[in-house]
Amino acid sequence: MRTSHRLPGLAVTDHVFAVPLDHADPGGATIEVFARELADPVRAGDQLPWLLYLQGGPGGKSPRPLNTGGWLGHALKTHRVLLLDQRGTGRSTPLTARAAAGLGPARRLADHLALHRADSIVADAELIRRQLCHDEPWETLGQSYGGFVTLSYLSLAPEGLRACYITGGLPGLDATADDVYAATYPRVRERLTAHYLRHPGDRALLRHLADRLGRHPVHLPDGDRLTVRRLRTLGLMLGMGDGSTRLHWLLDEALGADGAPTATFLQQVMQLTSFTDNPLFAVLQESIYGRGGAATGWAAERALAAHPAFAEDAEPLLLTGEMIYPWMFREIAGLRPFAEAADLLAARTDWPELYDPARLAANRVPVAAAVYHDDMYVDAGLSLRTARAVGGLRAWVTNEWEHDGVTASGGRVLARLMDLASGRA
Repeated sequence: MRTSHRLPGLAVTDHVFAVPLDHADPGGATIEVFARELADPVRAGDQLPWLLYLQGGPGGKSPRPLNTGGWLGHALKTHRVLLLDQRGTGRSTPLTARAAAGLGPARRLADHLALHRADSIVADAELIRRQLCHDEPWETLGQSYGGFVTLSYLSLAPEGLRACYITGGLPGLDATADDVYAATYPRVRERLTAHYLRHPGDRALLRHLADRLGRHPVHLPDGDRLTVRRLRTLGLMLGMGDGSTRLHWLLDEALGADGAPTATFLQQVMQLTSFTDNPLFAVLQESIYGRGGAATGWAAERALAAHPAFAEDAEPLLLTGEMIYPWMFREIAGLRPFAEAADLLAARTDWPELYDPARLAANRVPVAAAVYHDDMYVDAGLSLRTARAVGGLRAWVTNEWEHDGVTASGGRVLARLMDLASGRA
C-alpha cells in the first residue's frame, strides 16, 4: 500500500508493507512495517540509487523530515531515500504500553519482543528491498543502533547491499552486555565531571534536588513519583553535542522560590524519562547484546555495584546514561506493562547470533564508518576492534562530533563517508 504527496522540496511516498512477525514462519502472523520514500521533486522520475536510513535506538522511529537540509539534503542530490520505521516503532505496528498490555501472558509478550532485534529488522528490509528495488542492492546509512543493524545486514544478507555508511554505531562483535557497561560507567562519569566544570552551579542544584526528593514525595504530572534514581536518568542526554547545554537550561528552571521543583521542570522531566514514545528503547536495550547462550541478566544493574562513585549519596551526585534498570519497569507508567516480559528477556539464553565474524572478515561491500572518539554511548575501543575485523571497512575517527554528528554536522559527516566508501577520500 502506498500514498504520495508533496512537501516543500520533497516528493514523498508513504509505503506500508505486510511482513511476517517471525520470518522463520512466513505463513504465520503478520505485522505492518511503514517506510517513507523521499526524493528531490526535480528527480522524482529518475532511476536513482536507494539509500535506506536505519535509525538509532533500539526502539527509535525514523525521523520525520522538517526540511531538506543536513544529511538528508546531501543524500537527495544523488539518491532516493527510504526512512524505515523499524518494526515495533512509529507506524510499524507499534509496540506501545497499551499494545503490550493486550498481548496476553508475559511469556507470550517476551517471545513477541524477542522478534524485534536486528535479525528481524534485516529480514524486513530485504523483503522491502525486493519489492521496491527490483532486487537491486541498495545503500544504507546506519545511525547508532542502525550501525548494529548494518553489521547484522552484512552478516545475513550482504547481497542486498551496495555500500554502507555508519555513524557512531560499530558494535563490538563479541562484546557482552557486561563488557559494554564496564566501559560505559567511566565514560558517563567523565561526561558529568566535564559538565560540572562547565556549569559549576548545577552540582549543588542537583544535590539539593536529590536531597529534597529523598525527604518529600514529588510526583510528575502523570502521577509517577520522581525519585532520585529517576532524576539521575537525565544523564542520558549528555552524549549528544548539545546535551550538556540542554541539561543546564533544564536545571535553570528547576526550582521555585520555595526551593521546590517547578511545574515546568516536572513536565519536562516526565517527557524526557517516561519512554511513552519509545518503550522498546528500554525493553530491548540489553537484549541487543544477547548472544552465546548467556543471559544478559540486567548487566547495567550488576555493573553499578562496581562503581561506588554512582551511589545516590556520593558527592558529587552522578547521573546515569544509557543504562536501563529493573526498577524502571515498576516505577515508570509507560514501562509497567513490559515488566514481567523484561525480566524474562533478561533471563533468556537462546538468542541467535547477530553477527557472522567469518562472513564479515570476507566482506567485499564498501563500508565507511565514523567512530566518535569521545562517544558516551558506543565505546570507541570496541568500535575500532570491529573496524579491523570487517573486510572492506574504512574507519574515520574524529573528536569533532558527538554521537549525533550525522545531524549536527549538516551534511558533512555523510559526505565524508560517501567519499570514503567510493574511494574519493
